[in-house]
Amino acid sequence: MPKYLIEREIPGAGKLNPAELQGISQKSCSVLRKHGPEVQWVQSYVTGDKIYCIYIAPDEDAISEHAEMGEFPANLISEIRTVIDPTNAE
Repeated sequence: MPKYLIEREIPGAGKLNPAELQGISQKSCSVLRKHGPEVQWVQSYVTGDKIYCIYIAPDEDAISEHAEMGEFPANLISEIRTVIDPTNAE
């Protein structure tokens, strides 16, 4: 199943406290339970004003639907085609 990178513009994301991040995580998990098992949240990276999320889903529409149901921004959705790391240089 395809893997996606979602860019979510959330001003002040890097200043969210642990309780706020927990609330966001709980809401996302609640939406995922309602959405069904075909969409899976892998992990997210919080930066200054954005959260970058990795999801597994059948298509981009499923990601958009999850964002809409959870009232999360999904400013950019990109399918991950491949992963590279330092071992690719060897």
